[in-house]
Amino acid sequence: MKIAPNDNIVFRDIDKSDALADTVSKKLHKLERYCGDIIQSRVVLEAPHQHKNKGRQYRASVELAVSGSPVTISNESDSIHRAVKTAFESAERCLKERSNRRIAQRHQGPA
Repeated sequence: MKIAPNDNIVFRDIDKSDALADTVSKKLHKLERYCGDIIQSRVVLEAPHQHKNKGRQYRASVELAVSGSPVTISNESDSIHRAVKTAFESAERCLKERSNRRIAQRHQGPA
């Protein structure tokens, strides 16, 4: 999949940042190493609520349309950069597991 930069990155209730969009775009390209059959991707960066006790919380959601079943991962943190980093680490781990399962099934042969 060839991802057009900033086309699939949505900012909700936070200011658009070119640096943050560039970071997300690089992380999306990195995911292609682990799964080449990503059809479409969408990243939503938002600040959904302001809690009196918790302070400002940010959420990063990564939605990947992959052949088979889609992958959706969300993470919340008090820093948007930390939320993005953790969400992409989880997406990377999920894609690696899918790839390993697929390889294991191929090597088992027909049942």
